[in-house]
Amino acid sequence: MQLKTKKLFLREIFINDLESIHQLHSCPEVDEFNTMGIPSSIEETNKFVDEWVASEIELPRKKYVFAIENSDKQFIGLIGINIGKPKYFNAEIWYKLLPEFWKNGFSTEAVNEMLNYCFNELKLHRVEAGCSTENIASIKVL
Repeated sequence: MQLKTKKLFLREIFINDLESIHQLHSCPEVDEFNTMGIPSSIEETNKFVDEWVASEIELPRKKYVFAIENSDKQFIGLIGINIGKPKYFNAEIWYKLLPEFWKNGFSTEAVNEMLNYCFNELKLHRVEAGCSTENIASIKVL
């Protein structure tokens, strides 16, 4: 599945994205407000990637993880949603970008497209997100 915005492509991740995802998760600036922590090895990152790829065939789906690519098809980050209890029609959204792509409106554009997908395609009623009170940039996106 792929979603397209004015400047971005959001596509479900592949196992081939492992190196890029590991680079993202290993970045101290990205980890500053992240609860996941920096992976100790690429094998640790691979466990997450395997789980995310496997979730693409689950029914009903409980999570969606998309690679965010710029117009040059360059990996710049991730965005995902975790579906709550089916009867509540809710989800939690999360996102992270490589620092060299911060302050370009990419997070806002990706979140807006993902919200559109959540409400119009998945027919959810509520989408939530959480962030650290010190993470001013993420507060502005939300």
